[in-house]
Amino acid sequence: MNYTSDELLKTAKRLNNTKRSYLLVNPLQAKHIPVSPKTSLEMMRTLGEKLFRKYPSARLVIGFAETATAIGAGVSECFPDDCVYIHTTREDFKGNFVYFSEEHSHAVEQKLYSENLGEFISKTPQIIFIDDEISTGKTLINIAEQLKAEFPNATGKEFIAASVINRVSEENEKRLSDAGIKTECLLKLPFGDYEKAVEDIRVTPAETVEYEKPAEYEVIECGEKIPNARMGVKIGDYKREVRRITENILSFPKGADILVLGTEECMYPAVILGEILEEKGMNVLCHSTTRSPIGINNAHDYPINSGYKLRSFYDSTRETFIYNLKPHDYAVVVSDSNSDFTDGLNDLCRVLRQVGCKHIYFLGVG
Repeated sequence: MNYTSDELLKTAKRLNNTKRSYLLVNPLQAKHIPVSPKTSLEMMRTLGEKLFRKYPSARLVIGFAETATAIGAGVSECFPDDCVYIHTTREDFKGNFVYFSEEHSHAVEQKLYSENLGEFISKTPQIIFIDDEISTGKTLINIAEQLKAEFPNATGKEFIAASVINRVSEENEKRLSDAGIKTECLLKLPFGDYEKAVEDIRVTPAETVEYEKPAEYEVIECGEKIPNARMGVKIGDYKREVRRITENILSFPKGADILVLGTEECMYPAVILGEILEEKGMNVLCHSTTRSPIGINNAHDYPINSGYKLRSFYDSTRETFIYNLKPHDYAVVVSDSNSDFTDGLNDLCRVLRQVGCKHIYFLGVG
């Protein structure tokens, strides 16, 4: 399937980011903008099928947090069940990590769990990195160098930087090639001056949620939790566990209007739940909370028309955001947080009630 820039690219204005004033928003990514889970997964799997045709022996896929965590898993699905999927993270938990920087981001520091990484690398001829968009390639060169320094068996492996959108200049493509990194994508675009495209757009910040009494919601008990993709999972096992937990947990009337929300890095379980509900005849949209502070503008051709600032499910002192909410009969919030997520859940449920969602459920999968 071929995708166009109209389908995959909308330009928004960042707030308080002096390094890069714009954000390229993918309407099909199930991150900032609500989308049909089936449509979103079709895009992810289209990239995965393309990569599998070219690199059928690859057995290690690395997704970049936070926006490409679901894309990385969706790509991995297209490889055999023993393909390992792992994604970078900004969350804190015990273990050894490879650290690197994503220079243009609002949250620069990233890390990759490295406890079993040497073993994962030893079993694959190629290492495939997945991002939603590649602009300069600096982050990819950075992490490839870090991996080679940390794991000698990474030297000599074939590195592939795959993305939904690639807008890397010829000069930077050469830098990537000189570093031993090939690029693959669904849509190749010229680099472009997106700073200029947003400089005259007037935006406002997301609304702040008032901290009132706890909001009402129903907790769904799912029993055993899913494996942690931040630590590396075999994609066959991971997908089976996600489906096992999600496919029989709720019963809705056929044709019900449902919103499924993930939280920050926890995107893939929410999209898979949405896909399952769509398969059962529901009308479903899916997206997730995000760390990205994006400017709000209600113009019809601007992608982010409303937004709310929330406390994070993973750290109540951290700000997160949810954009473009609409009323739904049912809303299901899916999170893998092991922290005290009460504040974040209360904030999100309060907003969902405010915009007109009638019934709210929470599913903890982590």
